[in-house]
Order: sequence, then structure tokens, then C-alpha cells
Amino acid sequence: MSEATRYTSGAQAKGNDAKSESPSGQADQSRLGRRLSLSIPTRKLRNSELVLILVSGLLGGVVGFGVMLLHDFVEFLHHLVFDLAEGRYLSEGVGIAPATMLVVPTLGGLLVGTLMFFVRRWRPGEIVDPIEANALFGGKMSLIDSFRLTVSTLISNGCGASVGMEAAYTQTGAGLSSTVGQVMRLRRGDLRVLTGCGAAAAIAAAFNAPLAGAFYAFELVIGSYTLAALAPVAVAAVTATLVARMTIGVAPIFTVDAPLIGVGAIDYAAFALVGFASGWLGILTMQAVTLSERLFRRMSPQIWARPAIGGFCVGLIAMAVPQVLGSGHGALQMSLDGQLALPVLLALLSAKILASAISLGSGFRGGLFSSSLFLGSLFGGILAELALGLYPELSVSQTAFMLVGMGSVAAAIIGAPITMVMLVLEITADFPATLGVLTGVVVSSVVVRKAFGYSFATWRFHLRGVPIRGAHDVGWIEDLTVGRLMRRDQKIVAEDMRIAALRRIYPLGSVKQVFVVDESGQYMGLVDMAAVHNPDLDEKADEVQVSGLARNVRYFLLPRTNVRTALKHFSEAEEETLPVLDGPSSRKIVGYLTEAYALRRYNQELEKQRSDELGMKNLYGAD
Repeated sequence: MSEATRYTSGAQAKGNDAKSESPSGQADQSRLGRRLSLSIPTRKLRNSELVLILVSGLLGGVVGFGVMLLHDFVEFLHHLVFDLAEGRYLSEGVGIAPATMLVVPTLGGLLVGTLMFFVRRWRPGEIVDPIEANALFGGKMSLIDSFRLTVSTLISNGCGASVGMEAAYTQTGAGLSSTVGQVMRLRRGDLRVLTGCGAAAAIAAAFNAPLAGAFYAFELVIGSYTLAALAPVAVAAVTATLVARMTIGVAPIFTVDAPLIGVGAIDYAAFALVGFASGWLGILTMQAVTLSERLFRRMSPQIWARPAIGGFCVGLIAMAVPQVLGSGHGALQMSLDGQLALPVLLALLSAKILASAISLGSGFRGGLFSSSLFLGSLFGGILAELALGLYPELSVSQTAFMLVGMGSVAAAIIGAPITMVMLVLEITADFPATLGVLTGVVVSSVVVRKAFGYSFATWRFHLRGVPIRGAHDVGWIEDLTVGRLMRRDQKIVAEDMRIAALRRIYPLGSVKQVFVVDESGQYMGLVDMAAVHNPDLDEKADEVQVSGLARNVRYFLLPRTNVRTALKHFSEAEEETLPVLDGPSSRKIVGYLTEAYALRRYNQELEKQRSDELGMKNLYGAD
């Protein structure tokens, strides 16, 4: 009797302690949130769609200005370290000394590797990008980590690595927006949208293309098109574009002087073939990056040395093909302006794929957005030469093939087909060209989805073991943990207690089960009270110990286990209730969870997410 009282009261006291700790912890967080938000009425802000639109517009302006500063700074670095002539792009490869092409990427790689080595000692975790943040963490990003990636990308692109700045732009924009949203204590859905607004503003300002920026956010960062996200994302993209135009000004990534006319049905069939081939080229490029990364890991176990080796290799390639340096903006325009011969196009395409794979595989930071556009233009030019040689009756120009290849290869690698279509439409203002790009992009996207299943961003997640294929919100499953769902009024008894004593404490019908612990308080199994009151045990009730009826000692839950995993444990244990232990070694009972309640809460959250994806009003706080 005294033992039962001791363990039961101990469990209740532990539950009361846990309950008393929770409000104080929430109070500390609340006080911190109030200090950060400067006493702004956050409840009204969270419930106001108009405030979200206003904040997205303000952030769009800030991000747009920031992108222009980053763009001008990296151009300054190019002119400083490569001694470029005024008005020249690095990837044009004009007037750069061969020794400079070799030395600068090597030294820049050494600097990137050194920074990476020391920073990882300080912050060893992976940097969360906007896609991963919205998929797993409800839009939460670290501003410090975003700044770290931006600096690394600036150095990488500034020293001539074959990477683009778009990763830094989107990381900075989304990281800033996410931080503001966290300070405002926005709800999960609104924070995800605001993070997408930052990415949309960055792409819109970088390419002077608000539609492309908006669709980039919808396709890659938010993961869906919803009415609730339409206004904030559009406002952010437009504001960023206007600020970029009014401050420093931004030129389009490429221009096409002559309109594309006379596109017939046979030409669209050719565009579809371009899209089909572009899908395979995109897969090849992504696999090349993976292969390069594996080779560099085997070649140099020292993480700080890999970018320097990679920079040296890129420099060697640049000495033969200077157009591989940088993101490829200048080389892209050069390929569109000049009718390059087929051998030149093949050399440029092969060298750019190799340089990009080496740059990213060796540890330089950056993206493939601009590089994929350049690759696509070269590939389209190659296919145009082959098509016109085999079928001279084609009326479409080489430029049309290059535009279709540009959009198709970029859609295959980046995974944002509508973004690429809008980018071509906004820059060329040519509707026939846009329809051709749409044809190629659709076919390319289908090829990649069926044959490979990943874009470049989601492929990198797959290699890291992160189970996401896009920005669709799956992080709520990880947030819905056993610790949030469990009850703390568990009934605990000692293993040496007699059945007769247990019957007196808990009469038939008072509780369904009790949890058994040893003398040190470790979990030893659960006991069904129906079995305790079995009449067949009446004669032995004063002799049989509770431990004789305990079962399923191997099955338990942990507070950090998510609800989906918990439901699997219920199925394996064939139990309706499982205890929650503080750890697999200490095995102290901190609560319990029933399968019925876990399943009900899981279905409620799943239905809420489905409603959000359909553009319906968010269902916050459903129980």
C-alpha cells in the first residue's frame, strides 16, 4: 500500500512539476518575444492579411536594394581582381591575363576553404535554405547562417568560380524575411509565405522580372499557388523590381533584338524535341556535380583544401575557355549575339558543365540558376545547327532554339518551369518565343520528373538524407511530437507489489492500465487492470506480484518522437496505450499516450494541411 502510494504520488508530483515548468518557459519566451517585437500588438498583426501584405512590400524594397548592393559589389570584385575593362562581364573572358585566371580562383578557393574550416567549428550544422526551411521548419531560417552563405557565395563568385549569385540573393532575402516574421511571431503558414516573399523579391530584383520572381517563390519556396500567398508575394516582387530600377538600375540578363516570327507547327515539334534532350542534359549536369563532390572527398580529406584544388582546376579550364568564369551573364549574351560554330558551342558547353561541377563539388558556394541558362542557350544552339543541317526547311531561327534550350535546361535543373517561361516572356516580350519555351519546358520537366525525380536543390537534400522533394510543408509532422500530445497523470506501481494490494488501490473500472517500475524507477512493462481483476487470480492475489502480469517492456515512446512514428509503434506493440520515457537508457516514465488520441490529432493536422494547400483559410489551433 505504501509503495503504491509512493510511486503514484511521485508520478503525480512529476506531472505537476512538468506542468508548472511549462508556463514559466512559455512566459520566458513570451517576454523575449515582447522585447523583440517592441511591444507591437502581435495578435492583431498575426490576424491581419493587410499587415502581412504591407510587411511583404516593405521587405521587398529592402531586399531589392540589398540585391543591387550585392550585385554591384561582386562586379567591383571582378574588376578589381581580374582587371576587367569598364562595361565588361567576367564571363566574356576579354582582356584577362592567363596567369590571373589560374591564380585568382585558386587563392579564392583557399579563402573559402579556410573560412569554411573555422566557421564549421563555430556553427557545425548545415545551412538551411528557403526550400528546406519551408518544408521542414515552418519558414524559420537563421539570419547568421544566411549571412554566412552570402559571404561565401560572394567570395566564390568574386574569384571566378563557375557559380551564380542567385543562391546568395535568395538566401539573404528569405533569411531577412523569415527573421522579421519570427520577431512578429507570425503563425506557421504566414511565416512560410513571408519567407517566400523574400525569395521572390530577390529573384525579381536580380533579373528585373517580377513575374519570374513571384513564380519562383510559388514553385520552389512555398510549394503551391494559393490565394492567401498571391498578394504578399506579388507585392514583394513588384516592390523589389521598382526599387532596383529606381536606385541603381538593373539590366536584363540577356536581350534579343529581333522578334521571332513565322513559327509554325513543325517548329513546335522541334521545340518539344529540344525539351526532351534538355531534360537529359539537366540530369547529366546534376549527376556531374554529385560525381565531382565524391571525387574531391576522396582526393582531399581536408575540407579547407578542396576549394583551392577546385579553383586551380577551374583556372586551368578558363585558360582554354575563359567563358566558364563566373555565372555566365556576359557569355550568355555573347552566345545569343553571335552565330557561333558548332565546334565552339560544343567546347563551351562541355567546359561550362565541367567547371560548374568542379566548382560546386569542391566546396565553392553558389547556385546554377544563371549557369543553367547559359548551358541551355549553348545546347539550343547546338541542336539548332544539327536540326537545320538535317532539315533545312525549318523556318525558325537559331535564336529561337537557344531560347527554348535556355528555358528547358534551366527548368530541368532548377525545377521551376513556369518561372523560366515567365523569365523569357518578361525579357523578350515575344509571345511566339514564350510559347516555344513553354513547349520545351513542359517536355523537359516531365523527363526529369519521370526519369530522375529531383531538381538540383531537392537532389542535394536527397544526398544529405533529408526526406523532402519540394517545399510542401512536411515539417508539421516533426513538430507534432509525443511530448506535445502525451498526458502526465500516469498510474505507476512497483514491480514487487501484490495483486491484492493493487486491486484495493484501483478497483475494477477505475483505470484501464498501470505502468510497472523497478526499485530504481525504470519502466518494466504495463499491466492491464482487467487481467488484475481476473477471478482466476483470487486465490493467489496475496502471493502473485504485479511483475508477473507486466508485458511489452520493449515498447515505449520518447518525447521527441513524431506522431507518425508513434503510430507505427502502437501498431507493432498491438497496444492502445504506451508509456513515454525520458530516454532509452534511464527509462523514467514522464507520461503516456493513447493511440486513439494520437490518430485523431494526426488526422486533424493532416486535414488542415490539405485545406491550406487547396487555398482554403488556415485552421489554426484545431484540437
